[in-house]
Amino acid sequence: MSERKIRNMEEFASVSGISRPTVSKYFNDPASVRASTRARIEAAIEQYDYRPNIYAMNQNRQLTKNIGVVVPYLADPFFGEIVRVIERRCIEAGFSPSLFSSHGEPEQERDILDTLRSLKPAGVLLAPLGRLSNKSAIEAFCRDVPTVLFDSNIEGMGEAFVGSDNYSFVSQTVEYLSRTGEPPCFFEMKHPANPNANKRRRAYLDMMERLQLEPHVMQVDGTGWAFEEIGRNGAHDILSRKALPTHTVLCSNDRLAIGFLSACFEAGYKVGRGTDHDLRVASHDDHPFSRYTCPALTTAAHNYASVSGHAVETLFRLIESGGRFQTREETLFAAHLIMRDSA
Repeated sequence: MSERKIRNMEEFASVSGISRPTVSKYFNDPASVRASTRARIEAAIEQYDYRPNIYAMNQNRQLTKNIGVVVPYLADPFFGEIVRVIERRCIEAGFSPSLFSSHGEPEQERDILDTLRSLKPAGVLLAPLGRLSNKSAIEAFCRDVPTVLFDSNIEGMGEAFVGSDNYSFVSQTVEYLSRTGEPPCFFEMKHPANPNANKRRRAYLDMMERLQLEPHVMQVDGTGWAFEEIGRNGAHDILSRKALPTHTVLCSNDRLAIGFLSACFEAGYKVGRGTDHDLRVASHDDHPFSRYTCPALTTAAHNYASVSGHAVETLFRLIESGGRFQTREETLFAAHLIMRDSA
């Protein structure tokens, strides 16, 4: 018997060398895993004298095996990629994920939460609208249902938040662009739908100050989630007025940048790194389509696998603990710079 004290199922999975979803399936129903795997788990149980929290598990069995997943805009390939990983991990652990999109509408988001509450899910992964969200409705929901927020944080709500470190996105792009050419201006929506945009603007201003460079923020009109069209229209307006303060443009997100690149092509501007190019364009997110733009888009990339995987693991721990953590957890994953032809 090992002298190490195993505190929860996640630690047991780690020391036993068996995946967390498989361990969870075993404790829910030992016959649901292969005989060879079952033997390995039972040997590890003996070695580490591990016993799961039976009270918490019994509480959980009174709930459905459903997990709710709520995003602002499922048609956005960013959320599609995150949800793809979440869905697979939930199914592997024996849960049934149900996907909901609030379509950028606060009323729809509130209705989804009401629907989920009536379904009594084991837990919910929620990417809230943020600025537009009905915060009192989300706060009440999080009191009733074990909830982990992801992508967009609302301070103090849910038992945990898992997302990307927006400062790491912008600090890398600003440093690289300023080191390799003319410093960038920042291109964004005047009224962004996602609160991460505000964090990125503040990070841009902070980095330009640290580098002792003059900042330029270009804000364009438009509301909602049609970012490509907003970016295209805003870029056409700026380019037609020759209002760009620099020849390097850093977009708040890749979907705006895709629209910006479209306007550049239509207006006859050549985008790229060479001396014969008119502009450099870079952005943030590593949107699934960003590698296929012309030219391919330089961007700071989310760690998609880590954000989605950790969000699911955090929710599993929350469910096992009876739906509450002692203190709210926050986990941020850094971006990494991907250099392509646009900058």
